Amino acid sequence: MKKNMGKIDSIIRIVFGIILAYLFYNNYVSNTLGILLLSVSGVLVITGLMGWCPVYTLFDVETCQIKNKLDKES
Repeated sequence: MKKNMGKIDSIIRIVFGIILAYLFYNNYVSNTLGILLLSVSGVLVITGLMGWCPVYTLFDVETCQIKNKLDKES
């Protein structure tokens, strides 16, 4: 998997993921909505740390500024 997210995009995803987890763990949201938001926060943090988003791949979006060497040769 090549990275398709820039640093700012990754940081925003991680921060939103942490905020959503904080809301769940401090009982601001609960029940089904809380579990849903906790799942979304996990996905945001994981994709932010990996630097790769599967939705970006589907729509051929790339916010990463650095191109791989293999892309330049193609």
